[in-house]
Amino acid sequence: MNYNIMWPGGPTFVHDEASFRPGTDSILLAWFAAGGPVKRACDLGCGTGVISLIMAWQDDALTVDGVEIQPEWTALARENLKLCSLDDRVTIIDGDLRRHREFLEAGAYDLVVANPPYYALGSGKSAPEESRAKAREERESTLADIAAAAAYLTRWGGRFALVHKPERLAEVIRTLSEKGLEPKRLRFVQYRHDSAPNLVLIESRRGGNPSLTVEPPLILTDSAGNDTEEVKRIYHRE
Repeated sequence: MNYNIMWPGGPTFVHDEASFRPGTDSILLAWFAAGGPVKRACDLGCGTGVISLIMAWQDDALTVDGVEIQPEWTALARENLKLCSLDDRVTIIDGDLRRHREFLEAGAYDLVVANPPYYALGSGKSAPEESRAKAREERESTLADIAAAAAYLTRWGGRFALVHKPERLAEVIRTLSEKGLEPKRLRFVQYRHDSAPNLVLIESRRGGNPSLTVEPPLILTDSAGNDTEEVKRIYHRE
């Protein structure tokens, strides 16, 4: 097992060799989704609990339900929550998000988040570990499956936030709109100011009116390769 402290004084996170350590995409999504009147949140495909843990750590009034299909990852998620004394506000559910209607309540959440598999099945080289391959590729749930679950779970006017790859942005926007989740806020993530985006953060609203705000890109490093001031704030490095 590997133990990480996300930032000085911050939550402790444990992962094994078959799971992912806390990644930039998950941390940025938890930061991007924060704010607004949120009492209940749901993390679809929560993995080992990174996003659920950070959201609950940042807001002591928030309760989170995390849904994960891989039992070895739900066990790690529960261990992480116990390490951080957050298991009283975050519940990890062993379940297939495609069957969300069987175990979750319609319209019960102010906020739904997802760090989904980025790659369509067969579109690239698979990860050698089966668990990682399932998390990277749409083997068990597609973008449409996740959007359908988010639309069902989010209350009217509630938000759905996800992170994805820019090359699938047109598909993401189309799919969200088809499911009744109107894209409202979008932000590209770039390694440097002169780099092409490598991630996109997008927030949609259930029943929202058409109007998309494209925010300035989030730049990770300056010309010298150091963290930008915004990244320092996100990672509590100031």
